[in-house]
Amino acid sequence: MLREEDLAKTVRKPISASEAKQLLKHLEGWDGKVKKEWKARASANQVAMEGGDPFAYADVYKGLSKLEAEGTLRATDREHMKKSLVLLAEEVSCALGKTPEQAREQIASDR
Repeated sequence: MLREEDLAKTVRKPISASEAKQLLKHLEGWDGKVKKEWKARASANQVAMEGGDPFAYADVYKGLSKLEAEGTLRATDREHMKKSLVLLAEEVSCALGKTPEQAREQIASDR
């Protein structure tokens, strides 16, 4: 149960359509770096996904997609990549009025 006074600290509004478009551009142009040490990477990715920032979800997804292309994903990385894609798809589908599957396809096409 969530107390009303805790609501503002716990729940945020979904992103807008313009923010979703910015998010998709961020995914398309992502050129970040990925931590090479798997424990540090897993910890950082977990914190990023728990933070509630869609742009952080995008960074996790793109970084792990890059590692996947190199063939160096661990089991935890695969779980984080899957979860970040689900979170991104929820954000984009809600903001742009698409189905989650359409949003996943659009996000994955930016890989």
